[in-house]
Amino acid sequence: MHLSEFDQVIERYHGALREFCLSGNPEPAQEMYSHRDDASLGNPFGPFVRGWKQVAETTERAAAHYGNGEQCTFERVAEFATPDLRYILATVALRATTIFRTEDGAWRIVHRMRTP
Repeated sequence: MHLSEFDQVIERYHGALREFCLSGNPEPAQEMYSHRDDASLGNPFGPFVRGWKQVAETTERAAAHYGNGEQCTFERVAEFATPDLRYILATVALRATTIFRTEDGAWRIVHRMRTP
């Protein structure tokens, strides 16, 4: 089965989140984030943050809560797409909305938020 370009991005992202949970390593997920000032993150371990520097610092702190985790699976509940912006709502141990946009020819995370 051939995965679309965006499906490949999601598979890579889910792999990065597994690495985050299993070993507490934030780097693969950080590599997928936008480094622009409007990037944002709603993390369950702190307040909303905005801008690459704060997103990076927050993911570092959040990663300290993980390591030796359990393997996780993802269920895509909803998604929406335009040529330059896409979002997915997925469930894992928590429900989260993740918004991607194209930047310099690559899909980057511009917002992620835990959904109650």
